[in-house]
Amino acid sequence: MGRTAGPRGNAARLGVVTLALIAATGLATACGAGDDGGGGGGGGGGAATADGVDDGTKLTMWTRAATRPQSEALVKAYNASHKNRIELTVIPTDDYQAKVGAAAGSRDLPDLFASDVVFVPNYTSSGLFADLTERVDALPFADDLAQSHIKAGTHEGKKYVVPHTLDLSVLFYNKELYKRAKLDPEKPPATLGEWDEQARAVDALGGGVNGTFFGGNCGGCGVFTWWPSIWAAGEDVLNKDGTKADLSSDTAKKVYETYRGWVKDDIVAPGAREETGTTWTGVFPKGKTGVMPMPSTTLGLMPKDLDLGVAPIPGPDGGKSTFVGGDAIGVSATSESADQAWNFLAWSLGEKAQVDVVAAHKDVVARTDLASNKHSDADPRLVTINELVEHGRTPYALKFGQTFNDPNGPWLTLMRNAVFDDGSSLDKDNEAVTASLAD
Repeated sequence: MGRTAGPRGNAARLGVVTLALIAATGLATACGAGDDGGGGGGGGGGAATADGVDDGTKLTMWTRAATRPQSEALVKAYNASHKNRIELTVIPTDDYQAKVGAAAGSRDLPDLFASDVVFVPNYTSSGLFADLTERVDALPFADDLAQSHIKAGTHEGKKYVVPHTLDLSVLFYNKELYKRAKLDPEKPPATLGEWDEQARAVDALGGGVNGTFFGGNCGGCGVFTWWPSIWAAGEDVLNKDGTKADLSSDTAKKVYETYRGWVKDDIVAPGAREETGTTWTGVFPKGKTGVMPMPSTTLGLMPKDLDLGVAPIPGPDGGKSTFVGGDAIGVSATSESADQAWNFLAWSLGEKAQVDVVAAHKDVVARTDLASNKHSDADPRLVTINELVEHGRTPYALKFGQTFNDPNGPWLTLMRNAVFDDGSSLDKDNEAVTASLAD
Protein backbone atom coordinates (compact mmCIF):
# COMPACT_ATOMS: atom_id res chain seq x y z
CA MET A 1 0.00 0.00 0.00
CA GLY A 2 0.22 2.26 0.33
CA ARG A 3 2.42 3.40 3.01
CA THR A 4 -0.45 3.69 5.40
CA ALA A 5 -2.50 0.60 5.51
CA GLY A 6 -0.73 -1.57 3.04
CA PRO A 7 1.94 -4.24 3.19
CA ARG A 8 4.44 -2.03 4.99
CA GLY A 9 1.91 -0.98 7.64
CA ASN A 10 2.25 -4.13 9.75
CA ALA A 11 0.21 -3.71 12.92
CA ALA A 12 -0.17 -7.20 14.26
CA ARG A 13 1.39 -6.12 17.55
CA LEU A 14 -0.61 -2.95 17.96
CA GLY A 15 -2.62 -4.35 20.86
CA VAL A 16 0.57 -4.90 22.89
CA VAL A 17 1.89 -1.48 22.02
CA THR A 18 -1.39 0.16 22.98
CA LEU A 19 -0.96 -1.15 26.50
CA ALA A 20 2.24 0.85 26.75
CA LEU A 21 0.46 3.90 25.42
CA ILE A 22 -2.32 3.53 27.95
CA ALA A 23 0.31 3.30 30.68
CA ALA A 24 1.58 6.67 29.48
CA THR A 25 -1.84 8.31 29.45
CA GLY A 26 -1.77 11.54 31.39
CA LEU A 27 1.70 12.27 30.07
CA ALA A 28 0.67 15.64 28.64
CA THR A 29 -0.88 16.77 31.90
CA ALA A 30 2.02 15.54 34.00
CA CYS A 31 4.50 17.47 31.87
CA GLY A 32 2.42 20.61 31.61
CA ALA A 33 2.16 20.25 27.85
CA GLY A 34 -0.89 20.67 25.69
CA ASP A 35 -2.52 23.46 27.69
CA ASP A 36 -1.28 26.42 25.68
CA GLY A 37 -1.86 25.22 22.14
CA GLY A 38 1.81 24.46 21.68
CA GLY A 39 3.08 22.05 24.26
CA GLY A 40 6.19 22.60 26.35
CA GLY A 41 8.44 25.57 26.76
CA GLY A 42 10.37 27.68 24.34
CA GLY A 43 13.61 25.75 24.59
CA GLY A 44 16.42 28.16 23.83
CA GLY A 45 14.54 31.13 25.22
CA GLY A 46 13.61 32.95 21.99
CA ALA A 47 10.28 34.70 21.75
CA ALA A 48 7.59 32.46 20.25
CA THR A 49 5.89 33.55 17.04
CA ALA A 50 3.25 32.10 14.73
CA ASP A 51 6.13 30.44 12.90
CA GLY A 52 7.76 29.16 16.04
CA VAL A 53 11.34 29.83 17.12
CA ASP A 54 14.52 29.35 15.10
CA ASP A 55 17.35 29.93 17.56
CA GLY A 56 19.79 27.08 17.01
CA THR A 57 18.07 24.49 19.20
CA LYS A 58 18.89 20.84 18.55
CA LEU A 59 15.73 18.82 17.95
CA THR A 60 15.15 15.10 17.73
CA MET A 61 12.73 13.50 15.29
CA TRP A 62 11.60 9.95 14.54
CA THR A 63 10.05 8.53 11.41
CA ARG A 64 9.46 5.03 10.09
CA ALA A 65 11.50 3.56 7.26
CA ALA A 66 8.51 3.51 4.91
CA THR A 67 8.63 7.30 4.63
CA ARG A 68 12.38 7.74 4.92
CA PRO A 69 13.02 9.48 1.55
CA GLN A 70 10.45 12.21 2.12
CA SER A 71 11.45 12.78 5.74
CA GLU A 72 15.14 12.94 4.92
CA ALA A 73 14.54 15.42 2.09
CA LEU A 74 12.55 17.76 4.33
CA VAL A 75 14.98 17.56 7.23
CA LYS A 76 17.97 18.15 4.95
CA ALA A 77 16.36 21.24 3.41
CA TYR A 78 15.32 22.58 6.82
CA ASN A 79 18.76 22.10 8.38
CA ALA A 80 20.38 23.85 5.42
CA SER A 81 18.21 26.95 5.81
CA HIS A 82 17.65 27.31 9.57
CA LYS A 83 19.60 27.78 12.77
CA ASN A 84 17.75 24.93 14.45
CA ARG A 85 19.11 21.47 13.76
CA ILE A 86 17.04 18.30 13.53
CA GLU A 87 18.58 14.91 14.23
CA LEU A 88 16.45 12.41 12.32
CA THR A 89 16.24 8.79 13.41
CA VAL A 90 14.70 6.33 10.94
CA ILE A 91 13.22 3.24 12.60
CA PRO A 92 12.28 -0.01 10.82
CA THR A 93 8.58 0.18 10.02
CA ASP A 94 7.67 -3.06 11.75
CA ASP A 95 9.42 -1.92 14.94
CA TYR A 96 8.07 1.62 14.98
CA GLN A 97 4.98 1.24 17.14
CA ALA A 98 6.85 -0.78 19.75
CA LYS A 99 9.59 1.86 19.82
CA VAL A 100 7.08 4.68 20.34
CA GLY A 101 5.25 2.68 22.99
CA ALA A 102 8.44 2.00 24.94
CA ALA A 103 9.53 5.65 24.70
CA ALA A 104 6.10 6.79 25.87
CA GLY A 105 6.31 4.50 28.87
CA SER A 106 9.73 5.87 29.86
CA ARG A 107 8.76 9.45 28.94
CA ASP A 108 11.60 9.59 26.48
CA LEU A 109 9.85 10.55 23.24
CA PRO A 110 11.69 12.74 20.70
CA ASP A 111 10.67 16.36 20.09
CA LEU A 112 8.88 15.37 16.89
CA PHE A 113 7.58 12.03 15.73
CA ALA A 114 5.60 10.94 12.72
CA SER A 115 3.05 8.16 12.60
CA ASP A 116 1.25 6.09 10.03
CA VAL A 117 -1.89 8.20 9.87
CA VAL A 118 -4.30 5.34 10.64
CA PHE A 119 -2.59 4.81 14.00
CA VAL A 120 -2.55 8.49 15.01
CA PRO A 121 -5.80 8.11 17.01
CA ASN A 122 -4.05 5.61 19.30
CA TYR A 123 -1.41 8.21 20.10
CA THR A 124 -3.70 11.22 20.46
CA SER A 125 -6.08 9.35 22.76
CA SER A 126 -3.11 8.32 24.91
CA GLY A 127 -1.82 11.88 25.28
CA LEU A 128 1.47 11.44 23.43
CA PHE A 129 1.20 14.57 21.26
CA ALA A 130 1.06 18.22 22.33
CA ASP A 131 -2.03 20.23 21.44
CA LEU A 132 -1.39 22.22 18.24
CA THR A 133 -4.89 23.57 17.73
CA GLU A 134 -4.12 27.28 17.98
CA ARG A 135 -0.96 26.95 15.93
CA VAL A 136 -2.64 24.99 13.13
CA ASP A 137 -5.67 27.28 13.00
CA ALA A 138 -3.39 30.33 12.76
CA LEU A 139 -1.79 29.08 9.55
CA PRO A 140 -3.03 31.21 6.61
CA PHE A 141 -3.49 28.02 4.60
CA ALA A 142 -5.05 25.93 7.38
CA ASP A 143 -8.17 25.15 5.35
CA ASP A 144 -6.02 23.95 2.44
CA LEU A 145 -4.21 21.28 4.43
CA ALA A 146 -5.13 17.65 3.76
CA GLN A 147 -8.20 17.54 5.96
CA SER A 148 -8.31 13.75 6.19
CA HIS A 149 -5.00 13.86 8.09
CA ILE A 150 -6.16 16.75 10.27
CA LYS A 151 -9.35 14.87 11.17
CA ALA A 152 -7.43 11.69 11.96
CA GLY A 153 -5.32 13.70 14.40
CA THR A 154 -8.21 15.50 16.08
CA HIS A 155 -9.20 14.19 19.51
CA GLU A 156 -11.94 15.68 21.67
CA GLY A 157 -11.98 18.78 19.49
CA LYS A 158 -8.22 19.45 19.65
CA LYS A 159 -5.76 19.11 16.78
CA TYR A 160 -2.53 17.26 17.47
CA VAL A 161 -0.87 16.59 14.11
CA VAL A 162 -0.34 17.98 10.63
CA PRO A 163 0.28 16.12 7.35
CA HIS A 164 3.86 14.95 6.88
CA THR A 165 3.87 12.60 3.88
CA LEU A 166 0.91 11.62 1.73
CA ASP A 167 0.38 8.40 -0.18
CA LEU A 168 -2.80 7.99 -2.21
CA SER A 169 -4.37 4.98 -3.87
CA VAL A 170 -4.84 5.57 -7.61
CA LEU A 171 -5.28 3.58 -10.79
CA PHE A 172 -2.23 3.02 -12.99
CA TYR A 173 -2.91 1.87 -16.54
CA ASN A 174 -0.56 0.79 -19.30
CA LYS A 175 -1.17 2.99 -22.34
CA GLU A 176 0.79 0.76 -24.69
CA LEU A 177 -1.34 -2.25 -23.77
CA TYR A 178 -4.45 -0.10 -24.11
CA LYS A 179 -3.47 0.78 -27.68
CA ARG A 180 -2.85 -2.86 -28.51
CA ALA A 181 -6.27 -3.74 -27.07
CA LYS A 182 -7.93 -1.01 -29.21
CA LEU A 183 -8.76 1.05 -26.12
CA ASP A 184 -8.41 4.82 -25.99
CA PRO A 185 -5.24 5.45 -23.95
CA GLU A 186 -6.60 8.84 -22.90
CA LYS A 187 -9.84 7.42 -21.48
CA PRO A 188 -9.15 5.44 -18.30
CA PRO A 189 -12.10 3.80 -16.51
CA ALA A 190 -14.59 6.20 -14.95
CA THR A 191 -16.76 3.47 -13.41
CA LEU A 192 -16.07 0.06 -11.91
CA GLY A 193 -17.84 -1.45 -14.91
CA GLU A 194 -15.47 0.31 -17.33
CA TRP A 195 -12.52 -0.87 -15.26
CA ASP A 196 -13.84 -4.40 -15.64
CA GLU A 197 -14.31 -4.01 -19.41
CA GLN A 198 -10.89 -2.48 -19.98
CA ALA A 199 -9.10 -5.06 -17.84
CA ARG A 200 -10.79 -7.84 -19.78
CA ALA A 201 -9.94 -6.24 -23.13
CA VAL A 202 -6.26 -6.08 -22.22
CA ASP A 203 -6.29 -9.60 -20.80
CA ALA A 204 -7.63 -10.89 -24.12
CA LEU A 205 -4.31 -9.95 -25.74
CA GLY A 206 -2.78 -13.07 -24.21
CA GLY A 207 0.90 -13.79 -24.50
CA GLY A 208 1.58 -13.32 -20.80
CA VAL A 209 -0.46 -10.11 -20.57
CA ASN A 210 -2.99 -9.85 -17.74
CA GLY A 211 -5.91 -7.51 -17.15
CA THR A 212 -5.30 -6.50 -13.54
CA PHE A 213 -3.78 -7.52 -10.19
CA PHE A 214 -4.38 -7.10 -6.46
CA GLY A 215 -2.99 -8.30 -3.15
CA GLY A 216 -5.46 -11.00 -2.23
CA ASN A 217 -3.74 -12.03 1.00
CA CYS A 218 -3.01 -8.50 2.20
CA GLY A 219 -5.58 -6.77 4.38
CA GLY A 220 -3.84 -3.40 4.11
CA CYS A 221 -3.82 -3.62 0.32
CA GLY A 222 -7.56 -4.23 0.41
CA VAL A 223 -8.51 -1.23 2.55
CA PHE A 224 -6.15 0.96 0.52
CA THR A 225 -7.52 0.03 -2.89
CA TRP A 226 -11.02 -1.43 -2.42
CA TRP A 227 -12.54 1.10 -0.02
CA PRO A 228 -12.16 4.05 -2.42
CA SER A 229 -14.66 2.37 -4.77
CA ILE A 230 -17.19 2.36 -1.92
CA TRP A 231 -16.38 5.94 -0.89
CA ALA A 232 -16.70 7.05 -4.53
CA ALA A 233 -20.35 6.02 -4.31
CA GLY A 234 -20.81 8.37 -1.37
CA GLU A 235 -20.93 5.63 1.24
CA ASP A 236 -18.97 5.01 4.44
CA VAL A 237 -17.26 1.79 5.43
CA LEU A 238 -17.12 2.61 9.16
CA ASN A 239 -19.19 4.69 11.51
CA LYS A 240 -17.79 7.99 12.82
CA ASP A 241 -16.26 6.42 15.94
CA GLY A 242 -14.70 3.54 14.04
CA THR A 243 -16.57 0.98 16.12
CA LYS A 244 -18.95 -0.46 13.52
CA ALA A 245 -18.37 -1.75 9.99
CA ASP A 246 -20.61 -1.38 6.97
CA LEU A 247 -18.68 -3.62 4.60
CA SER A 248 -21.61 -5.73 3.43
CA SER A 249 -23.64 -3.01 1.72
CA ASP A 250 -24.98 -3.40 -1.82
CA THR A 251 -22.21 -1.14 -3.09
CA ALA A 252 -19.54 -3.17 -1.30
CA LYS A 253 -21.03 -6.33 -2.81
CA LYS A 254 -20.64 -4.88 -6.31
CA VAL A 255 -16.97 -4.25 -5.61
CA TYR A 256 -16.39 -7.78 -4.33
CA GLU A 257 -18.35 -9.28 -7.22
CA THR A 258 -16.15 -7.47 -9.72
CA TYR A 259 -12.97 -8.79 -8.12
CA ARG A 260 -14.50 -12.25 -7.79
CA GLY A 261 -15.29 -12.19 -11.50
CA TRP A 262 -11.67 -11.38 -12.30
CA VAL A 263 -10.52 -14.33 -10.23
CA LYS A 264 -13.09 -16.69 -11.73
CA ASP A 265 -12.27 -15.71 -15.32
CA ASP A 266 -8.50 -15.58 -14.81
CA ILE A 267 -8.22 -11.86 -15.56
CA VAL A 268 -5.79 -11.38 -12.67
CA ALA A 269 -2.04 -11.83 -12.96
CA PRO A 270 -0.76 -15.00 -11.25
CA GLY A 271 -0.11 -14.87 -7.53
CA ALA A 272 -2.98 -12.66 -6.37
CA ARG A 273 -4.35 -15.30 -4.01
CA GLU A 274 -1.03 -15.61 -2.18
CA GLU A 275 0.11 -11.98 -2.40
CA THR A 276 0.77 -10.69 1.13
CA GLY A 277 1.79 -7.24 -0.06
CA THR A 278 5.54 -7.78 -0.15
CA THR A 279 5.68 -7.93 -3.97
CA TRP A 280 2.32 -6.34 -4.77
CA THR A 281 3.73 -3.14 -6.26
CA GLY A 282 6.31 -5.00 -8.33
CA VAL A 283 3.81 -6.47 -10.80
CA PHE A 284 2.71 -3.41 -12.78
CA PRO A 285 6.26 -2.13 -13.53
CA LYS A 286 6.94 -5.28 -15.57
CA GLY A 287 4.67 -3.88 -18.30
CA LYS A 288 2.39 -6.91 -18.59
CA THR A 289 -0.63 -5.69 -16.58
CA GLY A 290 -3.38 -3.50 -18.02
CA VAL A 291 -4.84 -1.54 -15.13
CA MET A 292 -4.54 -1.85 -11.36
CA PRO A 293 -4.70 0.28 -8.20
CA MET A 294 -1.31 1.39 -6.90
CA PRO A 295 0.24 3.70 -4.28
CA SER A 296 0.83 7.14 -5.76
CA THR A 297 4.34 7.17 -4.33
CA THR A 298 5.41 4.47 -6.79
CA LEU A 299 4.95 6.77 -9.78
CA GLY A 300 8.49 8.10 -9.53
CA LEU A 301 9.80 4.53 -9.31
CA MET A 302 8.27 3.32 -12.57
CA PRO A 303 10.55 2.40 -15.49
CA LYS A 304 11.29 5.40 -17.70
CA ASP A 305 10.11 3.57 -20.82
CA LEU A 306 6.77 2.50 -19.33
CA ASP A 307 4.01 4.62 -20.86
CA LEU A 308 1.46 4.77 -18.07
CA GLY A 309 -1.52 6.89 -17.17
CA VAL A 310 -2.98 7.72 -13.77
CA ALA A 311 -6.66 7.96 -12.88
CA PRO A 312 -8.85 8.12 -9.76
CA ILE A 313 -10.33 4.91 -8.39
CA PRO A 314 -14.00 4.91 -9.46
CA GLY A 315 -17.14 3.57 -7.82
CA PRO A 316 -19.61 1.14 -9.42
CA ASP A 317 -21.50 3.97 -11.14
CA GLY A 318 -18.80 6.63 -11.21
CA GLY A 319 -17.47 9.11 -8.73
CA LYS A 320 -13.91 9.07 -7.49
CA SER A 321 -12.06 8.73 -4.23
CA THR A 322 -8.77 7.67 -2.71
CA PHE A 323 -7.36 6.39 0.54
CA VAL A 324 -5.27 9.25 1.92
CA GLY A 325 -2.47 7.38 3.61
CA GLY A 326 1.05 8.28 4.58
CA ASP A 327 2.27 9.81 7.81
CA ALA A 328 1.11 12.65 10.03
CA ILE A 329 3.48 14.35 12.45
CA GLY A 330 3.26 16.22 15.72
CA VAL A 331 5.22 17.59 18.66
CA SER A 332 5.59 15.12 21.50
CA ALA A 333 3.93 16.04 24.78
CA THR A 334 7.28 15.73 26.55
CA SER A 335 9.21 18.07 24.28
CA GLU A 336 10.83 21.06 26.02
CA SER A 337 11.32 22.76 22.65
CA ALA A 338 7.79 22.91 21.30
CA ASP A 339 8.23 26.37 19.74
CA GLN A 340 11.30 25.23 17.84
CA ALA A 341 9.62 21.97 16.83
CA TRP A 342 6.66 23.94 15.52
CA ASN A 343 9.06 26.06 13.47
CA PHE A 344 9.92 22.92 11.51
CA LEU A 345 6.30 21.88 11.10
CA ALA A 346 5.14 25.32 9.95
CA TRP A 347 8.04 25.54 7.50
CA SER A 348 7.39 22.03 6.15
CA LEU A 349 3.85 23.05 5.20
CA GLY A 350 4.90 26.34 3.61
CA GLU A 351 4.87 26.85 -0.14
CA LYS A 352 8.64 26.69 -0.57
CA ALA A 353 8.99 23.35 1.20
CA GLN A 354 5.89 21.86 -0.40
CA VAL A 355 6.88 22.89 -3.91
CA ASP A 356 10.68 22.85 -3.91
CA VAL A 357 11.08 19.75 -1.76
CA VAL A 358 7.91 17.66 -1.80
CA ALA A 359 6.65 18.37 -5.34
CA ALA A 360 10.19 18.38 -6.71
CA HIS A 361 10.54 14.76 -5.55
CA LYS A 362 7.23 13.89 -7.29
CA ASP A 363 5.49 13.33 -3.98
CA VAL A 364 1.95 14.42 -3.09
CA VAL A 365 1.75 17.91 -1.63
CA ALA A 366 -0.06 18.35 1.70
CA ARG A 367 -1.99 21.41 0.53
CA THR A 368 -4.83 21.41 -1.98
CA ASP A 369 -4.06 24.98 -3.06
CA LEU A 370 -0.67 23.78 -4.33
CA ALA A 371 -1.99 20.82 -6.33
CA SER A 372 -0.91 22.60 -9.49
CA ASN A 373 2.65 23.89 -9.21
CA LYS A 374 5.76 24.30 -11.33
CA HIS A 375 6.79 20.68 -10.83
CA SER A 376 3.43 18.94 -11.10
CA ASP A 377 2.44 21.02 -14.13
CA ALA A 378 5.25 19.34 -16.05
CA ASP A 379 3.51 15.99 -15.47
CA PRO A 380 -0.32 16.03 -15.64
CA ARG A 381 -0.37 12.74 -13.76
CA LEU A 382 0.95 14.50 -10.67
CA VAL A 383 -1.78 17.13 -10.90
CA THR A 384 -4.37 14.33 -11.07
CA ILE A 385 -2.91 12.75 -7.94
CA ASN A 386 -2.61 16.02 -6.02
CA GLU A 387 -6.17 17.05 -6.83
CA LEU A 388 -7.47 13.77 -5.44
CA VAL A 389 -6.49 14.71 -1.88
CA GLU A 390 -9.68 16.70 -1.34
CA HIS A 391 -11.78 13.75 -2.55
CA GLY A 392 -10.07 11.21 -0.32
CA ARG A 393 -10.62 9.81 3.14
CA THR A 394 -8.58 8.45 6.00
CA PRO A 395 -10.59 6.02 8.15
CA TYR A 396 -10.71 6.50 11.91
CA ALA A 397 -10.62 3.51 14.25
CA LEU A 398 -8.68 2.86 17.44
CA LYS A 399 -8.68 -0.87 16.65
CA PHE A 400 -7.59 -0.40 13.03
CA GLY A 401 -4.43 -2.50 13.25
CA GLN A 402 -5.89 -5.61 14.84
CA THR A 403 -8.93 -5.46 12.58
CA PHE A 404 -7.60 -4.55 9.16
CA ASN A 405 -3.82 -5.01 9.02
CA ASP A 406 -3.32 -8.07 11.18
CA PRO A 407 -3.05 -11.12 8.87
CA ASN A 408 -5.16 -12.98 11.43
CA GLY A 409 -7.75 -10.21 11.61
CA PRO A 410 -11.38 -10.46 10.48
CA TRP A 411 -11.08 -8.08 7.52
CA LEU A 412 -8.71 -10.36 5.62
CA THR A 413 -11.11 -13.23 6.21
CA LEU A 414 -13.94 -11.12 4.78
CA MET A 415 -11.80 -10.16 1.77
CA ARG A 416 -10.82 -13.68 0.90
CA ASN A 417 -14.27 -15.17 1.42
CA ALA A 418 -15.82 -12.42 -0.71
CA VAL A 419 -13.43 -12.87 -3.63
CA PHE A 420 -11.98 -16.38 -3.59
CA ASP A 421 -15.15 -18.01 -2.23
CA ASP A 422 -18.78 -17.28 -3.13
CA GLY A 423 -19.29 -14.37 -0.71
CA SER A 424 -22.14 -16.11 1.11
CA SER A 425 -20.57 -15.43 4.51
CA LEU A 426 -20.37 -11.66 3.97
CA ASP A 427 -22.90 -10.62 6.62
CA LYS A 428 -21.29 -12.87 9.22
CA ASP A 429 -17.81 -11.66 8.28
CA ASN A 430 -18.93 -8.04 8.55
CA GLU A 431 -20.24 -8.73 12.06
CA ALA A 432 -16.82 -10.16 12.96
CA VAL A 433 -15.17 -6.94 11.77
CA THR A 434 -17.54 -4.89 13.93
CA ALA A 435 -16.84 -7.13 16.93
CA SER A 436 -13.11 -6.53 16.51
CA LEU A 437 -13.55 -2.78 16.21
CA ALA A 438 -15.68 -2.63 19.34
CA ASP A 439 -13.55 -5.07 21.34
